[in-house]
Amino acid sequence: MNIFYINGKFVKEDEAKISVFDLGLTRAYAVFDFLRTYNGEPFYLDEHLKRFLNSAKLIGLKHNYNLKTLKTLVLKTLKLNKHLKEANIRIYLTGGEAKDFITPTKASLIILITPIKKLDEKLYKHGGKLITKISERIIPQAKTIVYTEGVKFLQEAKRKGGIEVLLLDKNRRILECTTSNFFAVINKKLITPKSGKILEGVTRMVVIKLAKKLKIPVIERDIFYKEIKNFDEAFITATNKEILPIVKIDKIKIGKGKVGPLTKILMNEFKKLTENL
Repeated sequence: MNIFYINGKFVKEDEAKISVFDLGLTRAYAVFDFLRTYNGEPFYLDEHLKRFLNSAKLIGLKHNYNLKTLKTLVLKTLKLNKHLKEANIRIYLTGGEAKDFITPTKASLIILITPIKKLDEKLYKHGGKLITKISERIIPQAKTIVYTEGVKFLQEAKRKGGIEVLLLDKNRRILECTTSNFFAVINKKLITPKSGKILEGVTRMVVIKLAKKLKIPVIERDIFYKEIKNFDEAFITATNKEILPIVKIDKIKIGKGKVGPLTKILMNEFKKLTENL
């Protein structure tokens, strides 16, 4: 059975509990981060924890944790789950128990270790589909637990044969997906939405570094929906998806409707990176 960490205690999964008065439940006042292991080691743990702490800062969530303490707790919780060859790691920080349902108290820290569930390999071989929705996340640079529209949109995507939802702002600029970052390839250049209105994913950062190492031009700029017809390739990135090719957005075929050569190169480089950690 998996072991979780909740507010100073390590508990079995079926014994894990938080207060019904916790602001994470009553007001969705909480942040989280999500990463995974490769060869049993957390992938870019420091970067995820830095983003986690920054998310808390951005929403004004006060706490007494620092990078060193969080890292120690994550590694200890992971060690207690050594029965898992590879694991997902989810870290939550909430506003704590509030009997008045609104005033933050002592922050609650939760660390969940769970098995990795892989996506269908056919998606990586043949590519997936996105649907689009006009929606902007609140404080996009913070990874909060406010996913109401995301959950709703993803159900629609599944009904339409899609694997993710590409979010657009009111000017139809491409932002990000509900749980992923977005990249397009135009004339052998890697294009991705610029910072400021998106959550900058750690996998996104890794892919940009890999591309630059391979001398692939990387451009961070506004990308508009009307440009989709000009994409030669497209893919999304996320902890649980790595680099996932996209061959269709709404009813628009991307390039030749197949996984493109530059996407394949980056997928291969990412695989080599994770295999050699």
